[in-house]
Order: sequence, then structure tokens, then C-alpha cells
Amino acid sequence: MSFSQNLKSSFLNAIRSKSVLIGGSIVCLVILAAILAPLLATHDPYEMVMKERLLKPMEGGHLLGTDQFGRDLYTRILYGARVSLEVGIVSVGLASIVGISLGLIAGYYGGWVDTLIMRIVDIVLSFPVLLLAIAFVAALGPGIENVIIALALVYWTNYARLVRANVLVVKEEEYVQAARTIGSNDFRIIFYNILPNCIAPIIVVATLGLGQAIVAEATLSFLGLGIQPPESSWGWTLSFGMKFIKDAPHLSIYPGLAIMLTVLGFNLLGDGIRDLTDTKLKRK
Repeated sequence: MSFSQNLKSSFLNAIRSKSVLIGGSIVCLVILAAILAPLLATHDPYEMVMKERLLKPMEGGHLLGTDQFGRDLYTRILYGARVSLEVGIVSVGLASIVGISLGLIAGYYGGWVDTLIMRIVDIVLSFPVLLLAIAFVAALGPGIENVIIALALVYWTNYARLVRANVLVVKEEEYVQAARTIGSNDFRIIFYNILPNCIAPIIVVATLGLGQAIVAEATLSFLGLGIQPPESSWGWTLSFGMKFIKDAPHLSIYPGLAIMLTVLGFNLLGDGIRDLTDTKLKRK
């Protein structure tokens, strides 16, 4: 089967998958909302109008109402999507680079290198993820850059374990042995023969990891350790909304819905990609 036929078959399978279709649609909408936020916004996200504070949805020309400082909630949620996606994509990208590199080294070379890397992984995994992220942010200080670094330091272990397990299997395949026989160096074998066969599970873990990173960022911001005002963050907005839950429940409801739908989209997309790439599920 040619490359174009394989691509067409994969595209048709993706369209038939309800998880990929629904999850991908939600993710695309969130990404478009973040990119087009300046065009879709109806107000300045930082403008405070105290006489319009805590307006309910559809009051005073505010689609979703206003927050405790009179800022338009709809606009704040749009700009909050930018922050959440930035933290999720960059932190997952950094974590995958570190984890994939160490996983390749551990799985391919084995021996004391493998033992050392895996013991570090075990130490990191022995702590609850959120607690460890809080510890890193507390040490580094609040802010978007430090949140990204903290999440990358927490989530790289997932990629290291996954890649190592795949490398241990792939490096024994005949085509890898053939590459060694013809004199290919380690770099070429690792990046041209082994890594391409580990891409599918990495994509699945990365897609699911984006949802986890968004929830982690929202949690840190909710606790006051993440994104700081006046930057718009779903977690920060939700946290302050809890103080006005009786008088203005919309301050908590809409940011919570934004987090839920975004994470649901990434989880559905990740599950769908896993189903499409898992050979055992294909046989069933």
C-alpha cells in the first residue's frame, strides 16, 4: 500500500471514530477561540468598570456577565484559553523532549545508565503529581514561566517510561540488527530506526497530557500559585468566583465549564488516537 493510500485510510478511520471527531472538534474550537480572541472579544480583558461589577449574564451588554472588578467574563474566558493552551502545549513539549531523550538512552544502552535514569523516574513518581508541582512552583515562584517549568519537571517521567519500554522491544527487531550489521552508528539507529516506531504511543500520551497540564495549571492558579493577576486564567477566575458563589454563581460556572470541555476534548481525542493506533484493538 502506497503512502497516499495509507494516509487516506488513516484519515477515513479518524473521521469514522466518534472520539476523534467529537474530541477534535472541541479542541479545534478552543484553539480557534484562543487564536481569534482579539477579534471575538467584546471588551478589553483588563478594563475595570466598578459600577458594572457582578452583572449577571446578558446584562449591560455583557454576554456572560462581569466579575468582581467589572471586567467582561466572556472576554476573560477567551483570553484564558490562550494561557491554558500555552501552558499545556509548552509544558508537554518540554516534558516530552526530556522524557523521550532519557527514555531512548535508557532503553538503548541499558546497564547502569538505564538503572540510574529509572531510579530517578521512580523517585519522581513516588510523589503525588499535584503535590510535587506545588512544591516546584513554591520554590520557583508564581508566574506562567515557572508553572510551565514545574509541570515539565513533573510530567517528563511518563514519556521516559513509555519510550524506554518501546525501545526495549524495538531494538531487538531484525531491521535494527541489520542496521548494526551494515555499520550504522548509534545516533542513526536510535533516531532513524527506533524512534519512528515509538511515535504513535507518544502522540497518545502527549494528547492526554495536554488535558492533565491544563487541569494542573488551573489547580495551581486556583490555589494562588499559578498565573497571577491581571492575566486571565480559568483557575484564577474560578477561585475568586467561589467567594461570590451565592450572589454571582456565573463567575464559577463558566470558567469551570471551559476547563471541563477543553479537558474532555483532549481526552476524547487521545482515546480516539489510541484506538486507531493500537494494533490489538484493530484486530478486535
